[in-house]
Amino acid sequence: MTNTSLAQFIYQTNLMSLSKAQEIAGHFTKRQWNRHEMLLRAGQIADTYLFLEGGYLRAFAEDVSGQEVTTAFYGPGQMVFEVASFFSRSRSRENVEAMTEAIGWSISYAELNELFHALPEFREFGRAMLAKGFAELKVRMLSTITESAEERYHALLTSHPELFRCASLKHIASYLGITDTSLSRVRAKK
Repeated sequence: MTNTSLAQFIYQTNLMSLSKAQEIAGHFTKRQWNRHEMLLRAGQIADTYLFLEGGYLRAFAEDVSGQEVTTAFYGPGQMVFEVASFFSRSRSRENVEAMTEAIGWSISYAELNELFHALPEFREFGRAMLAKGFAELKVRMLSTITESAEERYHALLTSHPELFRCASLKHIASYLGITDTSLSRVRAKK
């Protein structure tokens, strides 16, 4: 398997030539994970910037009572990294787990910074990824304030139906900010 999908992903941002995207993709290393394998554990310093080519991942943290709360789902074609820990070099408060077998292309913090300094196009790509992630986080935060549980459920079902094949309903409920019982009621209203 080659990193063609990563090169295409970088190229599609329209920030560089295809040859430059292929050069950058050449610095990433192929990685694979089994179902339920942890990519990051709370307490570790995130050191991986990952392009997920296949499979599904889940990020989660524990609340004050020790219950897991899903903070994000990731699927093919997404960049995955715990931004706070990765850039601040601090211990992560989140975990990242493979929900299915997964494959991707990764680069370490040190290697990423070398590329950022050497290639202005890659720096712009990194900024674009951060801006996109921030916008998605803002939309999600506002949806928890301005939308009902039923609206949030239907939006997730419409935008990411594949999650319902690989994520447990417990994880989906915690991501939506509702209880398992509330999710069952919402699903029964179909």
